[in-house]
Amino acid sequence: MESFGVDGESEMLKAIFLPFISPSHLVPVVDIARIFAMYGVDVTILITPANAAVFQSSIDRDSSRGRSIRTHVIKFPQIDGLPEGMENINSSTPRDMTSKIMEGMSILEGKFRQAFRDMKPDFIVSDMFYPWTVDAAAELGIPRLIYVGGTYFAHCAMHSLEQFEPHNKVGSDDESFLLTGLPHELEMTRSQIPIRFRDPNHRMGYVMKTVKESEKKCYGSVFKSFHEFEGVYEEHYKRVTGTKSWNLGPISSWVNQDPSDKAGRGHAKEEEQEGKGREGWLAWLDSKKEESVLYVCFGSMNNFPTSQLVEIAHALEDSGRDFLWVVSNVDEGEAKGFVEEFEKRVRSSNKGYLIWGWAPQLLILEHPAVGAVVTHCGMNTVIESVDAGLPLVTWPMFSEQFFNEKLLVDVLKIGVAVGAKKWRDWNEFDDEVLVKREDIGKAIALLMSGGEESLEIRKRVKALSAAAKKATQVGGSSYNSLKEIIEELKSLKLQKLNRNVA
Repeated sequence: MESFGVDGESEMLKAIFLPFISPSHLVPVVDIARIFAMYGVDVTILITPANAAVFQSSIDRDSSRGRSIRTHVIKFPQIDGLPEGMENINSSTPRDMTSKIMEGMSILEGKFRQAFRDMKPDFIVSDMFYPWTVDAAAELGIPRLIYVGGTYFAHCAMHSLEQFEPHNKVGSDDESFLLTGLPHELEMTRSQIPIRFRDPNHRMGYVMKTVKESEKKCYGSVFKSFHEFEGVYEEHYKRVTGTKSWNLGPISSWVNQDPSDKAGRGHAKEEEQEGKGREGWLAWLDSKKEESVLYVCFGSMNNFPTSQLVEIAHALEDSGRDFLWVVSNVDEGEAKGFVEEFEKRVRSSNKGYLIWGWAPQLLILEHPAVGAVVTHCGMNTVIESVDAGLPLVTWPMFSEQFFNEKLLVDVLKIGVAVGAKKWRDWNEFDDEVLVKREDIGKAIALLMSGGEESLEIRKRVKALSAAAKKATQVGGSSYNSLKEIIEELKSLKLQKLNRNVA
């Protein structure tokens, strides 16, 4: 694999990557680290044991290919009331444990800082939720790159809310307002924006303010999008923030090119459930017609109540379409009993297939039988679906997901909304956020109908898919971005070496 910039052992860049400990942040930061290693950077990923298990097989494969990459595991501290090995925040993490996990990560800051000093990297790439790393890098006299989750569009929209406060100029949560100052005229309601914009005292307001302040002091930011997907917002973001930034996506297909990489990405080595491993879902998909299957996945952070699971199940069954549904987490009791009975019914009719827990999403999305995706609008699934050329049924819930829906439905016009109207906090549900089976069914029917609107949506997403594949090839937009970063960082290292010699 090509090595950018000056060659030679003494000039080889050494980097430390520090990912956050939730799957939606952990997996992409590790993928970006692996991309840097592909192009000649010596990479160390700092991580705790349970989180290392999620991606260690990928690192082992990369190392066996001759890439200079490794994990450096730092033991998670013992926290009163926190079970051993619970170090990751996902849909199955009890809410009362989240604060304890974050307490443990706060304790680890000192050990991470010491690792920086001991390893003497040339630069650090850390997640946005570690704002302290910008000062740690400054103490060592090295650059820090910040990984920013989400789309450029989402962060441009949030900047609009912070700067112009249009949401404070409407009379109710359901009244529309214009997102001021963006390249497109787009409207939202107060009920769709994160609670920190409606409640000035909300804890996330302080967290995000700290994140943005640390970004301003960074060498620059990296995103997992690609220029052809949202280039106008990439440029807008650079203008309004005044910071350097690079698009490096689609990262998943760039680094996971081998079937073994795709099959194991983001998954600890565990025994497959009998009948529900790769052979089961693959054989089922192989039996289906091209673009006939609806892939349904709501990410690693959602845990639906029984009432919403019932609506999803009926919508899928009533649609008459074949579907593959990833059930990432279901509470024991009524919810699990309902889904298990539903699974028996659709398996017997051969109309549906359920995968419990983790799913090999990259392999599923590239299967020719898959024709569309129902998504929570998490950025990982969005980009991976677009990369695969698949249109989307959009169902945002929390975080920046309603902004991502605006990009997909109103700007790019490659998605159909189910009509979710209310932002909610992670894993919080009430009757007001329940999406009815009729609304889910309408979106599915429109996207899978083969009608004129459906065909236009598919045409647009196929064009973006082709652009995504070119972006990571030699001369492509993301390839050139990576080359630019590495060459700049090598230049900074050489300048530092020359100063020391002088």
